[in-house]
Amino acid sequence: MTVSIMLATDADALELAMLRKSVSEDLTRRHGRGHWSQGGSERGVLRDIRTSRVLVARAESRIIATLSLATKKPWAIDVNYFTPVNRSLYLLAMAVAPHAQGRGVDRQLITEAAAVARDWPSQSIRLDAYDASAGAGMFYVKCGFNEVGRVVYRGTPLIYFELLLDSNPRSDASA
Repeated sequence: MTVSIMLATDADALELAMLRKSVSEDLTRRHGRGHWSQGGSERGVLRDIRTSRVLVARAESRIIATLSLATKKPWAIDVNYFTPVNRSLYLLAMAVAPHAQGRGVDRQLITEAAAVARDWPSQSIRLDAYDASAGAGMFYVKCGFNEVGRVVYRGTPLIYFELLLDSNPRSDASA
C-alpha cells in the first residue's frame, strides 16, 4: 500500500472526524464499550489542528490514519513517571482505519511523528494507552517506546510509554 504522510489542514476536519468515529465504532464492536467508544467531532478535529500538529496518512487521496503531536500535557499524564527532558511532545488521537490495520501504516505514521518531533525540536514523545484489550500498548513497544508506568486515572487503567529521541539520529553514524 502506497501511503503519503502530511500535516492535516482545516479542509481535512470532516474526513478526520469520520475516521475517528469509524475506528471508535470498530473498537467498541470488538472490545465492548469503553473510553475508546467516544468518536470525535469535526469541531474537535479543528481544535486539534489549531493546537497541535495533526499528521494524516493518505492512500489514494483518502485519509486512512492519523495522530496528533501536542506540547500541552494531557490530563491523564503524570510527568513524574517519565524521563526528565527539556521538551516533550504528547502523542494523542492515533487512529488507523480498520481496513488499513496490519499493513504497516501505523508504523510509518509513528516513524514520521518521531521525525517531526526531532525537528520541532523535542527530546521525547510521551503517551498513555488503555490497559485493556482495546489498548495499543504492545504496538507502541514494537515501535520502540518504553513502558514507564501503570496508573489508574479516574477509574481508567492506563500504561504510560515514552520514546526518547536522539536530536540528531545520524550523529552516531558519522562518528
